[in-house]
Amino acid sequence: MKRVKIGIAGLGRLGRTHAQNLAFKIPQAELTAACSIVDAELDYAKNELGITELYKDFSEMVNKADIDAVVIVTPSTEHPWQIEAALKAGKQVFCEKPLAVTIEECKATEKIVEQYPDQIVMLGFMRRFDPSYAYAKEKIKAGAIGQPYLVKATGIDPEADCQSLIDSGFIPKSGGIFIDMAVHDIDLMRWFLEADAKEVYALGCSFKHPEFKRDGDCETGCAMFEFENGAMGQIHVGRTAPHGYHIETEIVGTEGSIRISPVPAKNLAILYDTNGVVQECVRNFPERFSESYVLELEEFINCVIHKTKPSVTVYDGTKATQMAFAAKAAFENHVVTPVEH
Repeated sequence: MKRVKIGIAGLGRLGRTHAQNLAFKIPQAELTAACSIVDAELDYAKNELGITELYKDFSEMVNKADIDAVVIVTPSTEHPWQIEAALKAGKQVFCEKPLAVTIEECKATEKIVEQYPDQIVMLGFMRRFDPSYAYAKEKIKAGAIGQPYLVKATGIDPEADCQSLIDSGFIPKSGGIFIDMAVHDIDLMRWFLEADAKEVYALGCSFKHPEFKRDGDCETGCAMFEFENGAMGQIHVGRTAPHGYHIETEIVGTEGSIRISPVPAKNLAILYDTNGVVQECVRNFPERFSESYVLELEEFINCVIHKTKPSVTVYDGTKATQMAFAAKAAFENHVVTPVEH
């Protein structure tokens, strides 16, 4: 059986999830190299994953390491040049979202990718690979709910993580709540509705943590998109879910609707005690989408082996980024804002 030799760049929380999946859960993958500017992350790669080819310089890894492909899980600002460097070195590329942090960089990266039509570049929109979302997509394609015309998406991070975001100084650097948190939901809207957005209006508020407003952001944001085919998309993103990590999606069609995770349940167990009937919730995104992260990398590896194109491309990354920036502008200016394509 052919195995694809992989080099990973970035071993933070999500990077470690990808690294463990590549090392232990995907038989066709062989994780042979790692790159990070953080010594502790390289120590983790060596001691926990058994990787011996360790690098602090990304360009050095893609040019010197014995690898077929690279998985990029570095800060978003690094993605465009690292994708280009990997392609120039002849490697296949999997890159976490976002594609870039500006529309101009997204478009420039598209042009770079187009120069290498025989190489694979896949973007990490893992929710498309979640079994529940994938099932919903298949039901929609089969006509189970008729013509879909509305997607309602909720994504709220746990309150337990909120103060650390404030204390770390992350908020002013995040790009704003719609860019930081809404991109996955935006991508799902395009996927389910099979259309691009036309315009958006957005609002935000900060009732519990005024620090968000002080830093030019908000703790909760809502946006309403109109799509080019007349369909609608409604997003509610926030940072203060008291019960855990809350992800919920509903697709409404002419003949029915599909709801995914109305209760973000940890598992199928339900506790009956003096507090009533209690169902524990998932605590974070690696827990909620653990299977999705494996499945998306399996698709990437299969694309490399069979020389096929992935279902998620750089163009999806650009479209989602355009919608997120339009929502940010609508929130800041309090006006209906066109989505430029």
